[in-house]
Amino acid sequence: MAVDRVPVLKRCRSLDLDPTYLGIDKKSNRKSQRQQRKLSEYGMQLREKQKAKFIYGVLEKPFRNYYAKAERMEGMTGENLMVMLESRLDNVLFRMGWARTRKEARQIIDHKHVKVNGHGVNIPSYLVKAGDVIEIKEKNKASQRYKDILEITGARSVPEWLTSDKENLKGSVVELPKRTAIDVPVDEMLIVELYSKN
Repeated sequence: MAVDRVPVLKRCRSLDLDPTYLGIDKKSNRKSQRQQRKLSEYGMQLREKQKAKFIYGVLEKPFRNYYAKAERMEGMTGENLMVMLESRLDNVLFRMGWARTRKEARQIIDHKHVKVNGHGVNIPSYLVKAGDVIEIKEKNKASQRYKDILEITGARSVPEWLTSDKENLKGSVVELPKRTAIDVPVDEMLIVELYSKN
């Protein structure tokens, strides 16, 4: 499996991205060493795509597949893409405050701690639907790991499209998010422009 080994804060600097969007509250004190050249139109489009991939932890091929699927759906392609990325199970766990970062959420899912509608799911890219009930398996709920996580994420607000009972580690998807409810700093129209050239 491909792994991105670039240090997170360095990658945030190069993409001009605040690490808090990744659930990381560190700040990098270093300034980017490169002279800020004016980005070309293509450069700006590429940077938005890289930013979306980096925030959601999606590699190129799956990202392209999401885009193709978003194109076939009704409505605006860019909005469909963002809603799909936001509906990934690893992102939902992160949004509910059950993981400090999306990377940690993926690990929790890989370790088979998560149930969706009563069934174990170990696929981080699983797309949730409105009405889905998500919970941590009973045997894992008492583990110290979740106490530590909730101590850090306790103050994090849960988006309106989700409910999260942090005491019992159980929550549900009220509805799929609208683009206005997704707070990531990505201009999806530039991604659409980039892919429509191909």
